[in-house]
Amino acid sequence: MFRSLGVFNYRIWFAGALVSNVGTWMQRTAQDWIVLTDLTDHDAAAVGVTMALQFAPQLLLVPVSGLIADRVDRRRMLLLTQSAMGLLALGLGILTVTGTATLLIVYGFALALGIVSALDAPARQTFVGELVPDTHLANAVALNSASFNGARLIGPAVAGLLTAAVGAGWVFMINTATFAAVVGATLLLRRGELRPATRAARERGQIRAGFRYVRGRPDILVIFAMVFLVGTFGMNYPIFASTMAVEFGGDAGEFGMLSSIIAIGSVTGALIAARRERPRLRIVVAAAGGFGLATATAALMPGLWSYAAVLVAVGFCSLTMMTSANAYVQTTTSPVMRGRVMALYMAIFVGGTPVGAPLVGWIANLAGPRWSMGVGALSGVLAAGIAVAWMMRAHGLRLRYDPDARLRLSWRYRGDGRDRELATQEIAVVEAAAQRG
Repeated sequence: MFRSLGVFNYRIWFAGALVSNVGTWMQRTAQDWIVLTDLTDHDAAAVGVTMALQFAPQLLLVPVSGLIADRVDRRRMLLLTQSAMGLLALGLGILTVTGTATLLIVYGFALALGIVSALDAPARQTFVGELVPDTHLANAVALNSASFNGARLIGPAVAGLLTAAVGAGWVFMINTATFAAVVGATLLLRRGELRPATRAARERGQIRAGFRYVRGRPDILVIFAMVFLVGTFGMNYPIFASTMAVEFGGDAGEFGMLSSIIAIGSVTGALIAARRERPRLRIVVAAAGGFGLATATAALMPGLWSYAAVLVAVGFCSLTMMTSANAYVQTTTSPVMRGRVMALYMAIFVGGTPVGAPLVGWIANLAGPRWSMGVGALSGVLAAGIAVAWMMRAHGLRLRYDPDARLRLSWRYRGDGRDRELATQEIAVVEAAAQRG
């Protein structure tokens, strides 16, 4: 499960990123809370707009952000982007502490952070491949997800307490300090032990080449469709947690607690994914369906603690899906194309937020937070349905009965003229029931 931590460079990077991730979750929680309660009168749509501004650049800059990641020294790129994000956190903190922050100012900082993050994301995602050997790549991707969501256990809860005690401005200031950890870790890496990726040549048509590569990979296109649906309509956790906290009569403390509880399941899902030798498409499909069912169940819970308990399953399914999807795309993509493909992946993952977050926030305002979670549940069910339909059409997915009292779910790959077995999953059936026919 933790084999990548045996690599010195990855161990240093992991430690620095963990500290920075805690600060990132603290800032996200405090930012969403002040938009909901201080700068507006519990306007969930305003929270959605803030999220949209922060994530829209991922979609708009995808033609260039991935190409930059394939061309430049990713280590230097990360030093620049992480430092810039630290300065933005400092600026927002000063304005908030001095009482001069307004809703428009928060919108502006969210947009600026989104632009820098759009350049940072593909470089950060693919930099993992320079820290560990190829045999450890899927494990390192999963551990990165565990780090990010492990920080979610700590960050929102601390942010909720600090916001209630000293105000959101100081939370932003603390986040500034946490960026020093990841910058310091990047400087401490042993450059001689890095595994520099093959850089894309400087020639015309490289952006189109990235799109052509993805278009020729139907399995990746299916994963992109699933990630888009769940990322756009299902993973709007700040809206769900903040509005449900208000629904149950809570304050910033309950909001932070709910955000952290989601992470319990998320960390578990990421760590279990780290145990697998390689990611599988069927795990992505099953987790998407599980996410839909868990979210629907959470929306029906009558009280705060029953709702919080089901959130563990929501977090588990969502991170199992996203971690497995991320690792599948990275490990099956040509290294020279990896930056451009991961830029597309991140754009699809968060680029739908400008549409989904305001829509889900509007539904929460109009019909209540439970109905907004219903939209999230539907996204998971649809994502799983799309993948199953493709597997049935393209790979002959069938459920058949064998005389040995077992049901066998099998699918075959017919790509490139071949007809080879990719996966067979056996589902045991009670023998007595089988004997009854």
